[in-house]
Amino acid sequence: MRQQYVVDFPAIMRTYETNYAQLVSLLPRGESEHCHYVVFEDEYQLRILEQTRYTTLVHITQQNTPPAGVETGTDFTVRLYHDARVAEVCATGQTARLKAKYDYPNSKMYQQNEKHQVNQFLREWLTHCLRYGVTKSAACKLN
Repeated sequence: MRQQYVVDFPAIMRTYETNYAQLVSLLPRGESEHCHYVVFEDEYQLRILEQTRYTTLVHITQQNTPPAGVETGTDFTVRLYHDARVAEVCATGQTARLKAKYDYPNSKMYQQNEKHQVNQFLREWLTHCLRYGVTKSAACKLN
């Protein structure tokens, strides 16, 4: 018999907190609503879609064509919750809304912990950007 998947809430929250801390340092400063970064040969844009007192909605996209064999490049919509100091991926290029847990198997073949995996990927991507990226915008800086 197959074991039921249980959401690891503390692990997800640690990932959200790390994503927030890293993403805040990459956001545009001042009046600018977008930043361009280059990491090796890939160019990315961070664009603020919505900003309120307690939240910011950011869209992260890969600007150049992804390598051969890769269907889509990086494409995330991330909501930052400033009061809680967490950031979570709320949509990807393929999915308008990620569920906390999926039944498996399912029609889209998502993993049971798809949302956690996408947020883990964002964490790794942000770490990579901060370590190897350069900015192309004056309103942006890498810490």
